[in-house]
Amino acid sequence: MISFELSEQQKQIKEMTHWFAANEIRPIAMKAEKMERVPDDWLDNVNRMGIHLNTSSFSENSTQKTSAKDSKKEREGNRMGVLATEEMAWGDPAVTLSLPGAGLGGPPVESSGTPEQKKRFLSIFTKDKPRWGAYALTEPEAGSDASGIRTTAKKVAGGYILNGQKIFITNGERASWVVVFATVDASRGRAGQRAFVVEKGTSGFSCTRLAKKMGLRANETAELLLEDCFVPQENLLGGEQVYETSNSKQTGFQVAMKTFDSTRPIVAAMAIGIARAAYEYTLDIVQRDYPKQGRYFLLASEILAEVEQDIAAARLLTWEAAWKADLGLANAKEAAMCKAYSGKMSLDVCSKCLELLGPDGLDGHLVEKLYRDVKVFDIFEGTNQVQHLVIARRQYAPYGIKV
Repeated sequence: MISFELSEQQKQIKEMTHWFAANEIRPIAMKAEKMERVPDDWLDNVNRMGIHLNTSSFSENSTQKTSAKDSKKEREGNRMGVLATEEMAWGDPAVTLSLPGAGLGGPPVESSGTPEQKKRFLSIFTKDKPRWGAYALTEPEAGSDASGIRTTAKKVAGGYILNGQKIFITNGERASWVVVFATVDASRGRAGQRAFVVEKGTSGFSCTRLAKKMGLRANETAELLLEDCFVPQENLLGGEQVYETSNSKQTGFQVAMKTFDSTRPIVAAMAIGIARAAYEYTLDIVQRDYPKQGRYFLLASEILAEVEQDIAAARLLTWEAAWKADLGLANAKEAAMCKAYSGKMSLDVCSKCLELLGPDGLDGHLVEKLYRDVKVFDIFEGTNQVQHLVIARRQYAPYGIKV
């Protein structure tokens, strides 16, 4: 039986990150929104504090060796991650996504990289200077269908030549390195896909545009271009042998899907944090400004009670997906469920809160901003339709039915 009581360490993480969100993130959120970027001095300061966004593990450092004694302990990194991320997104989702760290690029390096690659690419995130990692899968004609990527990787002496375009890449311009997915042979479908770590400054690798967005304006979203970009063989994630061995099942596609099993609960936790921020803001105004026996107060109380219930349901789905990941259990279905439910739930919550607030929720107010920010949470990391497809495939698989 699963216990829903947080451990002392988990409580400390939750309390610490809530303090950081309330005292450091929330105060600069509106300023960053107007600037459409997070101030550099703020990023320098949080980096010196040692606060990084590492989406695959909040408490474990994959560059450190693990003793036999430690390896027997139950991992809690994914659960720590969703707890911390909910609190930080409650502060502000765009600022949270802009925090220094490996970000979405961390999970594929940690799960599929060689020991040398993990050390080389993950050890750069230190207190001396803020640095970022990024994850580049989406293309103009391949978003939800990750198997349809068209970026090519041609084998040459000493490495590969990459050509293609990637879009909607979080922190793509500022990243020190980007995990880029490409195909060595399109006719082989998913089996031909590979994952490469492309470092900033590599010839032929450039940022062509930063997107102008409805929401998450403070967070950088880049379009990246690869033109005859040479990537050395040692930057092929996992190394040549892991792809070419006859009994190996690893492909770039599988690296991408495995990444989503770690990151979708994190995205769900962010959506929950947004919903909670909108709910708490609205609840405070309703309790403070409206007559307690008035008809509006009773209606608002009923709606907000339903909102609180929906937030709690999303949180439990997300905790289960993170718990399974920590135990090393297959969690693709649970990760898809929590991501699909939380994104839609948060959008619905923000919409209801806007309706309840009326003029108090319009331009320049927190809930209006959150409503714009949250829309993308039922799109990125796989649209809700894709999540439902993942769920359906695992529902029917035991019966031999393909969806």
